[in-house]
Amino acid sequence: MKITQGQFSFLPDLNDEEIKKQIEYGLDQGWSIAVEHTDDPHPRNTYWSMWGTPMFDLRDPAGVMMELNACRKEFPNDYIKVLAFDSNKGFETIRMSFMVQRPADEPGFELVRSEGPGRTVHYTLRSYATGRPPGGRYSPAAAP
Repeated sequence: MKITQGQFSFLPDLNDEEIKKQIEYGLDQGWSIAVEHTDDPHPRNTYWSMWGTPMFDLRDPAGVMMELNACRKEFPNDYIKVLAFDSNKGFETIRMSFMVQRPADEPGFELVRSEGPGRTVHYTLRSYATGRPPGGRYSPAAAP
C-alpha cells in the first residue's frame, strides 16, 4: 500500500531530476526549502523530524539536493519529504510538500474498531509498522 501524502502522491515517485526541478520552482518563488523524515507516516502525524534547519538563505537547488542526499544516507528506510515555506506576509505557510523517499516495503494500515457505551462505534487507523520500535520500523532486519 503506497502512502499518499502531499503533492504528486498519486503519481509515480519522482526521480532526482524531477525533484530538483520542483525545488528550483520553489526557490524561484522565493520560498525556503526544508527536508523532513519519519518512520511513522500516519496521516495525522504532521510533525516529522526536520533534517537540519530550513534553508532560508539557499538559492541553489544543488545545495538542497546535497542536504536531501545526506538525509537519505542517514535514514535509508524512512519516509522523506521536501517542504517549501512561503514567508510572505499573508501566507506564512507551507506552499509545497512532496515525498522524495519511501521504504521499499510499505506494510500499510489497519482499521481498528471498538465499541463504547450505547453501542457507539469508534474507528482508529493504525500503521502496521508501529508495532515495531522507532528507528527499525522499515528496516529489513526488523521484519517479523
